Amino acid sequence: MSRRIDRSWVVLASIETAEGNRCIDVFLRPDGTFGFEEFRRDPEDAGAWTPVAWFSSAVFATRAEAEAAARRAVPWFAALH
Repeated sequence: MSRRIDRSWVVLASIETAEGNRCIDVFLRPDGTFGFEEFRRDPEDAGAWTPVAWFSSAVFATRAEAEAAARRAVPWFAALH
């Protein structure tokens, strides 16, 4: 689990690229708000997921809003949907 995903947050979806080198996690916080974070995985990091940006600080009222924001912010994720 990334340093940017608090242990109290529940990851609802983890969507990867076909290559398995990028990922978006959509999560639910204990206060009922939602968020997302983008990660990358590089061979030199032994397969560990590394946060790419600071998206996890954004707060959304619904999962759909978080996913829509992820599509606007992350081009590869938008191309999947």
